[in-house]
Amino acid sequence: MPRLTVNDRPIQFRMDPQTPLLWALRDAANLTGTKFGCGAGDCGACMVIIDGEAIRACLVTLAEVEGRFVTTIEALSRDRGHPVQQAFVAEGAIQCGFCTPGMVMAAAALLARNADPAEAEIAAAIPNLCRCGVYPRVTRAVQRAGRVMRREETISAAPAPGISPADAARAVPALGTAKP
Repeated sequence: MPRLTVNDRPIQFRMDPQTPLLWALRDAANLTGTKFGCGAGDCGACMVIIDGEAIRACLVTLAEVEGRFVTTIEALSRDRGHPVQQAFVAEGAIQCGFCTPGMVMAAAALLARNADPAEAEIAAAIPNLCRCGVYPRVTRAVQRAGRVMRREETISAAPAPGISPADAARAVPALGTAKP
């Protein structure tokens, strides 16, 4: 039975070791913020952080992550106060929200190792597919989160132009809630 640490909690999964991590997280651990998009590693909706690296959870098995540390969107920040989450809201980088958790996780892993990435680095580190096409906003959000992490900027409560305060307030909880 595979053992790993998920969101700082040791877990032993009573599942086949060849089960994709995605399904163990969603079905056994009830961590549904990690989304199923394609099952082939193309979309990035299932992105999690494993030992500091953004990894598509549909492409790794429980056996491959045994003994490792996994962080899902639910634990990135318990109060949704992580700079990436706040910057995504402030920059209006959330449209339908389905791909958002995967993008947030990829961005958080990138900024943890480089708080001042170039646009090309952001594009390479966040290969996620977004049907809504928010890519320019995602780039701005990652750059903004980097500035916050470098203490060059703070994120005000005011959302980006064109985003109502009510929409912004609804978007913040959606980034880490455990809904399918």
